[in-house]
Amino acid sequence: MEVLWVVVGILVVLALVGVASYNRFVSQKNLIRDAWANIDTELRRRYDLIPNIVETVKGYASHEREVLENVTQARAMATGATGSPAAQAAAEGPFVAALRQLFAVVENYPDLKANQNFLALQAELANTEDRLQTARRFYNANVREYNRRVQSVPSNIIAGMFNFEEEEFFEVEEALRGDEGVPKVSFEPGAPGVSFGTPSEPSTAPPATPPAGATPPEPQRPDQPPV
Repeated sequence: MEVLWVVVGILVVLALVGVASYNRFVSQKNLIRDAWANIDTELRRRYDLIPNIVETVKGYASHEREVLENVTQARAMATGATGSPAAQAAAEGPFVAALRQLFAVVENYPDLKANQNFLALQAELANTEDRLQTARRFYNANVREYNRRVQSVPSNIIAGMFNFEEEEFFEVEEALRGDEGVPKVSFEPGAPGVSFGTPSEPSTAPPATPPAGATPPEPQRPDQPPV
């Protein structure tokens, strides 16, 4: 009889553990769904900004037809990408590249860079990009934790029983995005209105000291390609 109660107790514990694991999977799936909704909201906000930016640029640089058409077409492709996060990320790469090309053209038009409407649109785009990156990091962190449980023992048993499959990360392909990152607004004199610098942590390491008698390298000019 005692053995029977022990077996029943073990089964009850296993059932409770299984229920808890299942409920956690459900909670994580809902959290990932909500996190993706935040990304989608910021993407749609960015898509809504682009036509106004294109129209403003067109007023000063109407002959830059190819650049303007590239942005419009890339936006249409990104807007129409309603599949998985990976498919959406693949469509975002050309779109960001087209935006980079557009803002490079803007640098040739000082009057456009000083236009108050354009400056306001730039600022709104930069704020949207910041919110998008925050939402992306939150989404990917939840996907990472969820996928870890799908792969790990013993939670993978519950995942297999109830078809909890791994989720996709939302990452723009580096080959498409390049090293420039997301657009950042700058109003410093002589600085581009929008650049695509990727934020980086400040280095705490001391500068390297050249060997005795060695000639220090000449400082690299901004227009020189990196070595």
